[in-house]
Amino acid sequence: MTRKVPTRWSHLVGYSGVGAVARADNDLYVIKDISHWADGAGEPAGHVIPYVDLLRATLGIDRELRQPPLSRVLPNGQVQAAIPAMRFPGWMHCPGCGLLYWLPWRDAEPSEDKDPEQPPRCRRCKDTPALQHVGWVLAHPEGGLEEVPWQALAHREDKSKAETCRVDRKSSLITLKRDTQTGTGWELHCERCQASARFDPRQAWPGGDPRRQPWERFNAHERNEGQSDAEILEVSDPRLYYPRTRSALVIPPESRVRRGTVLDRLYSNRADRDELDRARPGLARRQRLRSLASRYGCSPGEIDEAWDELNKGYPLYGQAVTPGDLMAKEHRALCEEIPDLADSEDFVPRHQTHGWHAQSAPTSTRSTEVLAAVDRLVALTRLREVRILEGFTRITQNVDDGLRPLSAKDGDNVDVKAQLVKPDLDGSLDWLPAIELYGEGIFLTLSEPMLRRWASQSGLQKRTRALERRFESTGMRFPDAPILPLVPRFVLLHTLAHLLIRQLETQAGYPAASIRERIYCAEGGEPMAGILVYVAVPDIVGSLGGLAELAEPPRFLQLLSDVFSRADWCSLDPVCGEHEGQGPSQLNLAACHACALVPEPSCQFSNLLLDRVFVRGDLGGGIRPLLDFALSGR
Repeated sequence: MTRKVPTRWSHLVGYSGVGAVARADNDLYVIKDISHWADGAGEPAGHVIPYVDLLRATLGIDRELRQPPLSRVLPNGQVQAAIPAMRFPGWMHCPGCGLLYWLPWRDAEPSEDKDPEQPPRCRRCKDTPALQHVGWVLAHPEGGLEEVPWQALAHREDKSKAETCRVDRKSSLITLKRDTQTGTGWELHCERCQASARFDPRQAWPGGDPRRQPWERFNAHERNEGQSDAEILEVSDPRLYYPRTRSALVIPPESRVRRGTVLDRLYSNRADRDELDRARPGLARRQRLRSLASRYGCSPGEIDEAWDELNKGYPLYGQAVTPGDLMAKEHRALCEEIPDLADSEDFVPRHQTHGWHAQSAPTSTRSTEVLAAVDRLVALTRLREVRILEGFTRITQNVDDGLRPLSAKDGDNVDVKAQLVKPDLDGSLDWLPAIELYGEGIFLTLSEPMLRRWASQSGLQKRTRALERRFESTGMRFPDAPILPLVPRFVLLHTLAHLLIRQLETQAGYPAASIRERIYCAEGGEPMAGILVYVAVPDIVGSLGGLAELAEPPRFLQLLSDVFSRADWCSLDPVCGEHEGQGPSQLNLAACHACALVPEPSCQFSNLLLDRVFVRGDLGGGIRPLLDFALSGR
């Protein structure tokens, strides 16, 4: 039985990616790995994303990036290149009598007329209520996902009945009902042998295959001794699926290519390039050039010239690229003025710095300080972002990549780390799923002399070290933006970016979940103190220009002044402002849902390491506000 369920590309490289349990109407599905994202010939169904060589080299990714396949419904009703998924969990239960049914997708009988849109119904109750998915699955820290062993759980408290009662999935007589005494717990009961047991979702469960996924036919992985047990989780538990995504902006020179030219078309068509590469010099090569010229609507000479450019290394032309320093490369591209910019390019920064500093002195003291605090202002009227799904973890998002906290010693109690499960499970494919997004944004940098004077406060240094110790103890890492050792300017920039996002939501009408941040922070070498807030959607057109227009100096001055005013007070003050630790692992200080937290998709750092005191100072006067240092020393 097959159903067509629409979904978005952005979901397939996010929280509904490979291995995630997704809901559609009243059914639950798990998305299969990308080895199944193929066409009828077994080839990858998605298109290769072009002009990302610099991006891939910087991120250290040696695989191609492909978009998820775009499904089509053929005239005969069949679906072409759909993302495959299977119904999971296969167990369903009757809300009336509580009887558990084993109904995997291939065995389900939804109704008498076999209508796939109708849910399966209980065969025992008179009113035949629609069955519901059980709300729990078995998840393992190594990434495995399995059905909850309901038969074993029902008999675990009576070993004699467990040995004699012969039950299987299809003939199960197990019921799952609310505990009538407490009204909150669940009770399992076997009607065949009368065994009963209380169901506690919080318990660990030994055994199982730690790497097996529901759609894999055989247990291909061996369990090693000493590994942690699986956990029973609700399907809505966020710990069930942590996608590991990476994102980067496409910057020059790849952002400056001219689309639609012969060179662009040849670069983007691997099959044509392979044909030219295989063609021997002479008649065979001339025939291949004429054939491609006829198809491209150009002369053979233009094809030959384009081929020469590709052999010279177009579009990077041998530019040395070292892995890492992603944010530094983007920061330089944002700060440098690019000559002869065209609006059709994929990275179009329009610098507003001269107009910012040329503004007449405002009447208010705060506006004057804000004007002095900002060093650069850039309206990014067009950007192209690429988001890549590298894999996922379960139970915890701390990936076992061999890294340890800087201060960790042997024997330290560091949070458990999960195994990263790759999108193709075994890492044998030569591509990763990714999407392109187009949009616009605002980029600003803060005055470096102001930051150095501000960061010299002893109270600020002490507060930063306390946060750093807490962050180190968690073992968390952000691969594209390393933040250890933690410096005061990072907490400042991160908090300021969140306040700016919330102000844009209030003042400009943008929903906070649609705005994202990128923090550019470094003290040594090439110092950075930049914030990019932007919107991006998976569409070639992108957004409508409303965000970039707010970067006009007079409008942005008022906007940023309001941001600093927002930092002064929270509706939960003085409790929030004097808090010594809140949020996961107490990694936020004066920051809560009423003032500085934003929706999870907006934040580059999981809503951690935020503190309004870094912006507004503390009430005791030990830490002075940032703007107190904007005019001093000028």
